[in-house]
This record gives sequence, structure tokens and C-alpha cells, in this order.
Amino acid sequence: MTKNYKISEVARLTNLSIPTLRYYEELGLLQPKRSENNYRLFTKKDLDWIEFIQKAKNTGMQLSKIIEYSKLREQGITTINQRIAILEEQEQLLEFEKRKLQDHIDFLQAKKAHYHLIKEQNL
Repeated sequence: MTKNYKISEVARLTNLSIPTLRYYEELGLLQPKRSENNYRLFTKKDLDWIEFIQKAKNTGMQLSKIIEYSKLREQGITTINQRIAILEEQEQLLEFEKRKLQDHIDFLQAKKAHYHLIKEQNL
């Protein structure tokens, strides 16, 4: 039997607020089943999907792209190339940010090396 989680449990397990989980449901990102009492019932599969959403957001992926990815995911295996394209686009954005950060680090290291040289020459 599949274990079901109430929204409060999911909020605790994912560190997302209940309003955020409801918002994701409004956006169509989450589609929990409902109990006879109309309570939301989440499964392990839902928890795994929420983890993907969180990780995608952590990469800086915009919610609109995650929604697009989600809709493609619902369509099944025929959309794998489109999903890969979304992931590659985000990867390229991260690579660009990584290069910018490395440029900043290089600047700071060069400046520090310059000051160390001045210090050594004045000893």
C-alpha cells in the first residue's frame, strides 16, 4: 500500500510552507489526490517531484520554466528532447554565471598578489 502524506507532513518534510504547496497546486505543478474528506494526499512520487522543483529553483530556473517542464513531463516520453533542452538552457545560464564569478575571483586574487608583491618589496 502506498503511504500518503498530508499537506502538513509534506510541508515539514520539504521545508516548504503550506501556502507555497497550495500555490504550486494552483499553478498545476502539484496534483495531489484527495481523500474522502477532501484533504490533499501526497505520495512519495509527489515528494520526489517537489524535490526536483526545489532543486530546479535552486539552480535559478524560473517558475515559468519549471511549469513548462512540468507540462512536458505530464505528456510523457515523447517530450524528453524538449525537457533536455530546458535543462541545457539552465545549464548554460549557470555556466555563464560561473564564468562571471571566476572573473571576479581572478580579479581579487590578482589584486591580492599585487599587494603581497608590494609588501615583499618594502620589507
